Amino acid sequence: MLPLHHRGTALPSIAFLDDFDGPGLDLEVWVPHYLPQWSSRALSAATYEVAESELRLTIPTDQGLWCEGDHEPQLRVSGVQSGVFSGPVGSTVGQQPFRDGQVVREEQPAMWGWTPRYGRIEVRARMELSPRSMASVWMVGLEQEPEQSGEICVFEVFGEAPDAVGSGIKPFRDPALSWQFDAPRMEIDVREPHVYAANWRDGGVDFFVDGARVRSVEQAPAYPMQMMVAVFDFPEKAGPVDHVPLLAVDRVTGG
Repeated sequence: MLPLHHRGTALPSIAFLDDFDGPGLDLEVWVPHYLPQWSSRALSAATYEVAESELRLTIPTDQGLWCEGDHEPQLRVSGVQSGVFSGPVGSTVGQQPFRDGQVVREEQPAMWGWTPRYGRIEVRARMELSPRSMASVWMVGLEQEPEQSGEICVFEVFGEAPDAVGSGIKPFRDPALSWQFDAPRMEIDVREPHVYAANWRDGGVDFFVDGARVRSVEQAPAYPMQMMVAVFDFPEKAGPVDHVPLLAVDRVTGG
């Protein structure tokens, strides 16, 4: 059985809570790298701090490209994830490949920090974005089997349209799922903290912002998933080159 994890003050009916009140990131839960199997731990390391009860992910102006020379378009990213897994170097076994035939560059031993199957997932977060950056929190299948690769996007916000809050299902290699994603305009200032949630149940997912239901979809991954939390910068897009994107998360709960 994949473990549940508790951190912080236990609350009724909550199986997981991280409120980032500790002195640093809980490395029993979070891997402070973004899909390191396609790059390396060194070249995929997040720029982050845990301060004032927040996990703050940033992309300084001198941070290098992720998978430079391989991923198109060019991107820079700071992300953490609640699990990781890959096959050996040279294999195609790994999570969220970005092209067919993608091969592992650095093997990642399996590490499962928080990998729920169903439940209500809530993230309280704020972000500071420019027209060339984006922030997102999503759940993705562990991909121990390639078809267990679907995504539940809790939120996705691009700085060029910061009032458009995306959420929904992305199938990737899961033949049981279909693309069902939308980003409606909302009266929201993402620079302020908001609660983004997904009520994941057998056969469906309900999406919420600040307790108000945004949409419901009648399909859902039926396997354990890990959380991905990341901020991205796209250097080829127009925007201020000196802006430092920020995604600050002050609470993650699951139950």
